[in-house]
Amino acid sequence: MYLLDSPLAQQIVDRTMAIIGHNINVMNNQGVILGSGDKNRIGSVHEGALLAISQNRTVKIHQGTIASLQGVKPGINLPLHYQGEIIGVIGITGEPEPLMAFGKLLKMSAEMIVEQANSIELAQWQNRQQEEFILQLIKGEYQQLEQLSTRAERLGIDLTMPRVAAVIQVQEEGNESSAKSLLKQVLNLLETPSRGNLIAMTSMTELVILKPAFLDGKQWRAELESQRIDQLLKRIPPEMSAQLNIALGHYFPRPEDIHRSYQTAKETLRFGMQMHPTQNKYLFEDYALLVMLSGLQQDWRGQQLLTPFQKLVEHDSNQQLRKTLAAYLNHFGDQGTCAKQLYIHRNTLRYRLDKISQITGVELSNLNGLLQLYLGQALFTSHT
Repeated sequence: MYLLDSPLAQQIVDRTMAIIGHNINVMNNQGVILGSGDKNRIGSVHEGALLAISQNRTVKIHQGTIASLQGVKPGINLPLHYQGEIIGVIGITGEPEPLMAFGKLLKMSAEMIVEQANSIELAQWQNRQQEEFILQLIKGEYQQLEQLSTRAERLGIDLTMPRVAAVIQVQEEGNESSAKSLLKQVLNLLETPSRGNLIAMTSMTELVILKPAFLDGKQWRAELESQRIDQLLKRIPPEMSAQLNIALGHYFPRPEDIHRSYQTAKETLRFGMQMHPTQNKYLFEDYALLVMLSGLQQDWRGQQLLTPFQKLVEHDSNQQLRKTLAAYLNHFGDQGTCAKQLYIHRNTLRYRLDKISQITGVELSNLNGLLQLYLGQALFTSHT
């Protein structure tokens, strides 16, 4: 049952007193005056209200009956209802008979204010619950899918719907309040129309969106999601979109793995902003190797993969050999094309490649060795 509080009661008083020139009192379901045009009466018990509550009827108080009741003045007291329950009383001070003509109108106005306030509070509560649920999902803070499904059902969320995570981040530029304001504008755009998105703010500068994954109704297609992101960016004024960075994670079929999708979106955003800072859209598919290798950073396997390339870094202060290796790898070992890109003679390229082999202990003509340097380079990039 909804209970009146003092701010809402005073709001009813202020609004209804603007309609008529009489004092208004609003009491809770215990007969205590919560709001009144006469501030001295707030907090006292109104016995006329108690009578209206106990008998569920309008109670008239005439001048002659004042002596038999405490805390009352002449007027009428009408019970307020919400969803069939008495939640309080609205009292109008004055001669009862003339007040009866618009007493029902004031009662209806008060009940509408209560209903509106309750609807807003309920919507805010649901939003908070949904946001908490989304945060629980992306952090993987649950043990059994059945418990998660029960909570999702209560919130009206279809947990079986295939979803993929996207992250939107605002560049702070030293103004957190401005970043939060921009995020709220983006959130409104995402909710109108909603398209079934589940959205939550993970920080003052970041939103997570759990998007329906099958935009064509059949299968996951990252290119369709990329187009949808482009459409969103077009709806945002250029001066705003320039401050946004959006990353789309990897799709995982099982609903309990949505936190992995969020992790890949976060990693994709990190690598995208690091490697291509002038862009503002990043897709997992473009950074898949880096994202997957980032999980090896603290593992001995990752350290073993990184060791040869780390030796190269330690002996290559001007990064000349690393740039040479990167070009060589990008052109799949085609020395002619690689030399052209670096604007060097092929003999110079061979000299550099031999030096790379000597430093790293890896034979570049061997596929396994070349692959180890390639992965080591990717791991090093994911570290920095």
